[in-house]
Amino acid sequence: MTTMSKDTNSLLVQGYEVVIGFETHTQLTTQSKIFSRASTAFGAEPNTQASAVDFALPGALPVMNKGAVQRAIEFGLAVNAHIAESSVFARKNYFYPDLPKGYQISQFEIPVVQGGVVEFYLGDEKKSVRLVRAHLEEDAGKSLHEDFIGMSGIDLNRAGTPLLEIVTEPDMRSSAEAVAYAKELHKIVTWIGICDGNMQEGSFRCDANVSVRKPGAPLGTRREIKNLNSFKFMQQAIDFEVRWQIEQIEDGHAIQQATVLFDPDTGETRAMRTKEDAADYRYFPDPDLPPLVIGRDWVERTRAEMSELPRVMAARFVKDYGLPEYDAGQLTQSKATAAYFEAVASASKSPKLASNWVMGELSRRLNAEEKSIEASAVSTAQLAQLIGRIADGTISNNAARQVFEALWTGAGQDVDALIEAKGLKQMSDTGELERIIDAVLAANAKNVEEVKAGNAKAFNALVGQAMKATKGKANPAQVNELLKKKLA
Repeated sequence: MTTMSKDTNSLLVQGYEVVIGFETHTQLTTQSKIFSRASTAFGAEPNTQASAVDFALPGALPVMNKGAVQRAIEFGLAVNAHIAESSVFARKNYFYPDLPKGYQISQFEIPVVQGGVVEFYLGDEKKSVRLVRAHLEEDAGKSLHEDFIGMSGIDLNRAGTPLLEIVTEPDMRSSAEAVAYAKELHKIVTWIGICDGNMQEGSFRCDANVSVRKPGAPLGTRREIKNLNSFKFMQQAIDFEVRWQIEQIEDGHAIQQATVLFDPDTGETRAMRTKEDAADYRYFPDPDLPPLVIGRDWVERTRAEMSELPRVMAARFVKDYGLPEYDAGQLTQSKATAAYFEAVASASKSPKLASNWVMGELSRRLNAEEKSIEASAVSTAQLAQLIGRIADGTISNNAARQVFEALWTGAGQDVDALIEAKGLKQMSDTGELERIIDAVLAANAKNVEEVKAGNAKAFNALVGQAMKATKGKANPAQVNELLKKKLA
């Protein structure tokens, strides 16, 4: 068998190009189901949140949930898609124990959201993934397998839960790019509030269609990895699947289209069933549901009422605050982070420093303690005051980190009081600093000669001596300026 590298994030893997497309099921944040008034709340006792419609009792008819349509419109606007003025529902026929009707109500030929694009950064590189469609559908129930008693049960609480299935073109070329896309999509749907994004509860479920091919060759046969419910497992599953497919091809085997599951315990994918195509499902128009008609006034009213989207906010951060695009993209990963940054930038009048501290020291501490930015131990007012003291030269960056640590651990609340108590003020007496630098130059004649001979390392050594002599309280920029002036 061919030995494979674990790195599948380069442009080519063992001479093969990786091709990935996504189908993501986002559970919409309505309080009731898509075609009934039953609750969508998570965690209830089995079969306590299923109505006659969800149980598919004779004579029970579906009625469209307007809130689900509203959320579909909002998503379409968020990704610059076309909102169909008229879309239709179909019956997707397949037979599972947890599908009481024997079919799933979905959209096939004419979905409500058509096209669109999701843009994101992979490192410093800007990427975009085209969307094919996003369509409304109902979720199925859930089979519960009790191995210890050798029986299975059916819970129909999820049956009829409203979903928006978001389908991409096969535009991604690595597992890292696929994960970056999924994170951006997750950010969009949670930002606009159409999905709570809880992957553990099944609110945001991703299926990855993975294939490999030689560069320039037609698309290879894809295998669909179902129900990836964490970004970590997503990358592991795609990496394994890519290596497995290449091994099979290199060993002379053909790839068979299939649906596979990822086992996080083994780190491997395994085939679940032969992959079905649309024809296998036998889609028929649903006679109980008329076409879904969405007026332009509804779309434009929704557009006017939507909050600022992350990509729009990021563009504003670049324009108004002069931030690099990368910084703006990182700061708009969540509404809470964006709001925190804006408060600090406005109060400190130093947006780039604010960006550096929010993305740097603050994020480091939050990640280490697994806290959200809402739970930050340092308030926006405190960080703004701290940044102000860096900007006006009162303290150095190193001293600022000491103050930040004290604020974080609760050792003090007021920035100026901490600076005073710890004796962290930078030297502001130029005359005293000049006397210290003169003494450093006199004591390091050899370094002075080397600097004049063009030795940059010798200059850095003199800077270090001057900072040591001032016990780190001198402004490094001022030290550099004075040294250059005296050595000219």
